[in-house]
Amino acid sequence: MISFIVPIYNAERYLKACIESLLHQTERDIELVLVDDGSTDKGLDVITSFHDPRIRLYQRPHAGQSVARNFGLQQAKGEFIAFVDADDELAPDWCEKHLQVIEGVDYVQSGYTRNNKVYCPHHRYQFTSPCMRLYRRQAINGLLFTEGMIYEDVIWSVDLWVRALRCRRIRYGGYLYKANPGSTTSQRHPEAELRVFAELKKRIPGASRRSKMILLYTLIRLKLYFMKS
Repeated sequence: MISFIVPIYNAERYLKACIESLLHQTERDIELVLVDDGSTDKGLDVITSFHDPRIRLYQRPHAGQSVARNFGLQQAKGEFIAFVDADDELAPDWCEKHLQVIEGVDYVQSGYTRNNKVYCPHHRYQFTSPCMRLYRRQAINGLLFTEGMIYEDVIWSVDLWVRALRCRRIRYGGYLYKANPGSTTSQRHPEAELRVFAELKKRIPGASRRSKMILLYTLIRLKLYFMKS
């Protein structure tokens, strides 16, 4: 079974389409772990309008996306894990495409579609996103998101790469990414940028040669991204 972990915070506008895209997967053995992070809109009404036993809703006090994702990981029951943001959608064959090629690897990395343009995972900054991947649950056991910070995706993805897991990339853009102007990362956060740099630099002393290369590469990519934005 695939567990979709979806953190939700004031995503009423996008939520119906997101949930429908998950429930309409050609692979039926799935569950939706929906973690409402203290939303103040009417998103709960959207969720409760669905009557599907594969939906599991948890309501939590507002504590941030990292806390919601970590909680979702604790509740997930599937052999496989996938993260989806509440303002995005998946193509109907997303699960099928990833399950077809996950044999012999720990996770499968694919691309995404934005404004009808398909990207491979390394062509855009989304290379640090935990979304657009299907993971074997056992491969990411104990790997948690850093709580209380922005750009926690970066830290989580780096910690994933340092594990030297077996990955297979596929040229497939079935993750339908929507640019949400109200999202946290749609704006600059200078203090958060400094913190993510500090978190990465803290991992360099004592790291293996391979891990140091990963950390330095990520630091360079981040610097270029923040300068460009």
